Amino acid sequence: MKTVDISEKAPSRRTAVAEGRLSLKEETVNAIREGKVRKGDPFKVAESAALLAVKKTPELIPHCHNLPIASISVELSIKDAEVLCTCAVKANYSTGVEMEALVGVSVALLTVWDMVKYLEKNQDGQYPGTAITGIRVLTKLKEGNA
Repeated sequence: MKTVDISEKAPSRRTAVAEGRLSLKEETVNAIREGKVRKGDPFKVAESAALLAVKKTPELIPHCHNLPIASISVELSIKDAEVLCTCAVKANYSTGVEMEALVGVSVALLTVWDMVKYLEKNQDGQYPGTAITGIRVLTKLKEGNA
């Protein structure tokens, strides 16, 4: 096994923006809005978790190169009964940052789910309506030499 050889590629400014959604019960969304989640503010914790996850992407995905991350931006919001997350990652490097942005979104949404799971479980301890969906890359940019 080996990684892709990027030694001949010139560094360039790279940006990727990913998004995803977490479907929740209306009562759970209200608890988030009203600051009544037992474990604290899920959005603040999820933002921190996403920052850490972006930086650890090469530890999680074997073929990802260890990138010098220049910038990470994470935004969480609520629309109807969903938590929306976007994660933008920038680096000046020889390979892209899409996986880092996708990992950031994934971990942010998983963190929110973890913090509210006690509100989401049904009487059998299952999560019939809770779902992470739509994780995708919205934008991938490569701009000139760094």
